[in-house]
Amino acid sequence: MLEGHRVSRISVRGFAVASATAVTTVGAVVGVATGDAASNDIETTASGATLLTDIPLGEQAQVQSATLAQQADTIAHAADADAKRSVEEAARIQAAEDAKSKKAEAEKAEQTKKAEAEAKLKEQREESGEVASRSATRDAGDFPLQGSYTVAQVKDIARQLVPAGQFQCFSNIINQESTWNYKAVNSSSGAYGLVQALPGSKMASAGSDWRTNPATQIKWGLGYMNERYGSPCSAWTFHQANGWY
Repeated sequence: MLEGHRVSRISVRGFAVASATAVTTVGAVVGVATGDAASNDIETTASGATLLTDIPLGEQAQVQSATLAQQADTIAHAADADAKRSVEEAARIQAAEDAKSKKAEAEKAEQTKKAEAEAKLKEQREESGEVASRSATRDAGDFPLQGSYTVAQVKDIARQLVPAGQFQCFSNIINQESTWNYKAVNSSSGAYGLVQALPGSKMASAGSDWRTNPATQIKWGLGYMNERYGSPCSAWTFHQANGWY
């Protein structure tokens, strides 16, 4: 430093830190003496890289603290991003598992419902068949053959052949098919008798007098309803839905 002149040093303020122990690059440090412009000498410090150790102790601590804080922020952001991705993935997996579980439960419930319905129908058919076999205590041959029959007489025969719990359903079908006319003939199809058997000769399995004996027709019709639908009431349910049986 030149004698007689007072020189002040400008502190370095701008620098970049690669890490807490990395070398810091700074700009040139220039000291300018104060005094008369014409006679003042200028002292210039050498420009170049300034090590972290060249920075005053207080500023070193600030630099290191800033660097560590920046690194901590970076790590925290990365951790937050990873945590968010983990939560989203877990939620997606859980949603998929929930949907799969609900679908399985729905399918199981549907299968159970179907099985219960089939079991109930089977039980009803078995009960109807059992009731029919117990209640039908008379046979078509128990009724003497007549030259003709009134509707009231035909119905009376039916009441004695058809189980009491099934008679109304049986009667509903006969009303629809022939209005209790044991000689009714369908002009289009040729179906014959009370139950409109097609062809009418089917009823010969119940008796050779199927053309003229309503008891034979009733016996055959009751057997057909029990065999095909389980009971006259099941046959009537089908008839209502389809218009035939």
